[in-house]
Amino acid sequence: MYVLFTALMFLEGLICVALIAAVVMQSSKSAGMGGSVGGGADAIFGGKKKGLDELLSRATMILGGVFAVVTMILVKLSQ
Repeated sequence: MYVLFTALMFLEGLICVALIAAVVMQSSKSAGMGGSVGGGADAIFGGKKKGLDELLSRATMILGGVFAVVTMILVKLSQ
């Protein structure tokens, strides 16, 4: 069980680094608080992401979900 826990901790570290890289590599849509409202409106009303931005956005969502699942498994194993 200790080996599984250690392997999951290592996996979580790799996922964490990949998640940080995916977020940092995404292009910023606009600057400041006012820009965040406009960027959200673009996403809702038909602003399309293209190429690398779409891939990084999808990777961020997937990595975030996997990170959450692995974290929950680690919590259960540590109890």
